[in-house]
Amino acid sequence: MGCSRAVFLLGCVLLTRWLCLSLAAAAAAAEQVKVKVKGVTSIAKTDGNFICATLDWWPEDKCDYNQCPWGKAGILNLDLKNKILANAIKAFNPLRIRIGGSLEDQVVYKVGTMKICPRFQKRKGGLFGFSRGCLPMKRWDELNALFNKTGPLVTFSLNALIGRQNPVGGDILWVGDWNAQNARDFINYTISKGYKIDSWELGNELCANGVSARVEASQYGKDMIVLKELVKELYPDPSTRPKVLGPGGFYDEEWFNEFLQTSGAGVVDGLTHHIYNLGAGVDKNLINKVQDPYYLDRIAQTYKDISRSVDLFGPWSGAWVGEAGGAYNSGGKYVSRTFADGFWYLDQLGMTSTFNHKVFCRQALIGGNYGLLNTTTFIPNPDYYGALLWHRLMGKNVLATTHEGFPYLRVYSHCSKTSSGIAVLIINISNSTRFGVSIVNDYNMGGKFEVGQQREEYHLTPKDGNIQSDVLLLNGTPLKLTEASDIPALEPQIVDASKPITVVPHSFVFVNLRGFNAPVCA
Repeated sequence: MGCSRAVFLLGCVLLTRWLCLSLAAAAAAAEQVKVKVKGVTSIAKTDGNFICATLDWWPEDKCDYNQCPWGKAGILNLDLKNKILANAIKAFNPLRIRIGGSLEDQVVYKVGTMKICPRFQKRKGGLFGFSRGCLPMKRWDELNALFNKTGPLVTFSLNALIGRQNPVGGDILWVGDWNAQNARDFINYTISKGYKIDSWELGNELCANGVSARVEASQYGKDMIVLKELVKELYPDPSTRPKVLGPGGFYDEEWFNEFLQTSGAGVVDGLTHHIYNLGAGVDKNLINKVQDPYYLDRIAQTYKDISRSVDLFGPWSGAWVGEAGGAYNSGGKYVSRTFADGFWYLDQLGMTSTFNHKVFCRQALIGGNYGLLNTTTFIPNPDYYGALLWHRLMGKNVLATTHEGFPYLRVYSHCSKTSSGIAVLIINISNSTRFGVSIVNDYNMGGKFEVGQQREEYHLTPKDGNIQSDVLLLNGTPLKLTEASDIPALEPQIVDASKPITVVPHSFVFVNLRGFNAPVCA
């Protein structure tokens, strides 16, 4: 036993020495880059709980491209007693969770006067190919038992089509006022049980041209007023009143602006929009898209435009990415659950934060090919750990960050969440170029870190250098659940702050710089 322990300790020492030597050798041959960070003022601000993940309604027979990747990961059949699931949520302390998705506008709540409780079934001509479904209060109790144990901030997205009609004629337009009675009964039940809700959202992908159904902006704005008044009535204490969110769909400038103008001041607390900017999950070019910085940049205009809509017509609100899976129709089987997806996901987190978005909800926590957790084993996929590190390190204040000449190097910086100073995310999309990154304080261009000052580095790389691996290495060591199914400790490498940060090809690096003088972070 003693001999085995000695061998183990020697192996750890050799591994650490190997990692240090590898990084030193890489630094010698690296492209040297100066990254300037302005720490006098922030350029944007996120919510303190920016990271969010979704739970969706899809049943087992939700299939795309001859595959059915949802299994038992939908809200109505998910194993809520799974220990890994609970530990994965608890690790964020807290994680935002949005309950919603395509089928939400066909869900009724079995409470109050609602006596029927249909099950989702495949139906030709039904929205998204399914019939109506139902949330029994027993299942809602079970969900909240999990939430009470794990402490997430919960957004529940309500059925916005109840009471409306779809006129004959082939158009997907639904007309008429939203009937809030079933929602009222459901919210009343939720309050009576003491269940905590952070925010109520209305509808899913019904705005602009819609997806399977649509509602006009002026009508939607009026319905949001009804929801707001309902929430104010049922939660009379403003200090504990949930936020109201909407419209939960794809951005269209004219539609969103009219929606905000119709709903009026103080109604919409979070303006939610959805992002699937990588195209279809079946796209064989998906692996190339996530590595193309020019392709990734295309969505920036949407973020800029929706931020402008908020500034002009809803300054009391804030922009949220309410759902983002990268590739639609459950994601890409060989990309969305692998290390490579981080080129898209982590870059989106950085980009949206610079455009003053408050929250980013990943589709999904579990389910499809884009789940942060494996659909069958519940073991975290690589993006789970990227999200967790962002949540733990990146604070609310977003800082102006620039460098020149290397589009495949993406860098984002925020005030540190854990200390004074800053936290930096570096993404190296290049498959061949190493970078030696020096972080320069634009507040004091001549200032440098002194020898002896230290920083914390978290280097994320794929197993065996294969970016389509679902095994993630942190500072050279595979991340695995503990024997008790707990999320492993994410320990940094401690590095001399006066030396450049070595960023190897196809890697992500989070850096915590405690000694960085940023007045806005003090």
